[in-house]
Amino acid sequence: MKIRYIVLVLLIFMLSKQDGYGQFGFSHELGVITGPVVFYSDFGQRNDTETNLGNVGVGIGLIHYLNFSYRADCNCYTKDTYFNDHFKLRNEISYHKTNLEHLGKWVDPSRTSLIADQLRAMKGSTSVFDIGSQLEFFPLSIRDFAAGSYKIAPFISLGVHWVNFDPEVYSELGPLGTPITTPDKYFDAYTNSPGTTWSVVWSAGIRYKLTPLSDLMLDSRWQHYFSNWVEGLNPDVPENKANDWIFWLNVGYIYYLD
Repeated sequence: MKIRYIVLVLLIFMLSKQDGYGQFGFSHELGVITGPVVFYSDFGQRNDTETNLGNVGVGIGLIHYLNFSYRADCNCYTKDTYFNDHFKLRNEISYHKTNLEHLGKWVDPSRTSLIADQLRAMKGSTSVFDIGSQLEFFPLSIRDFAAGSYKIAPFISLGVHWVNFDPEVYSELGPLGTPITTPDKYFDAYTNSPGTTWSVVWSAGIRYKLTPLSDLMLDSRWQHYFSNWVEGLNPDVPENKANDWIFWLNVGYIYYLD
């Protein structure tokens, strides 16, 4: 199933669910997000600045919030409870793509071994689509922020996303899987096959009250995948200690529908 078809189906689903939630008196917010994605994978060197700054992609997303503090059916506040005034449910559809290569000391120009040449020639990319929900906690009152009592509202969130990934790994020396093109640790440890997995997402950010019905958002996200094949590499070596994960710094615009 193509990504565009999946996105269309999920958009229809989101809008239909919005009507259903409205019957319970919840209000809604819609927004868009975008920003750079740092992909931490088996490309490059662990804890290396050059790797972290070099293997950076870009992400975009559509977000929908359930706002429990305000009722859409009567344009009035809901019952004043701690949960209603400090939590929102965030639903999200997002996509990001990152081009990847080996960076760091093992591919420094001063290294002239076959392995160094093989690593320099190995390239890759991955396209990641995910959908999921996060529960966001606002330490300050959501009602007071909506009323303009303060301009900035910090938040933290935690959630789970379903992930569809499509990696591509290749060598500029020729087809992978031969002694000429492939370092020993990557034999039988690469794939160009798409797959699916789950991930856990946690983030911290702030909202800035732009107008009575719109906010700007700055969000820093960490997302850990329950798979080590997301970027197409999974060598069985001691230094391969963790599954793939990303850091996504995104900015967003959010509009209050009700």
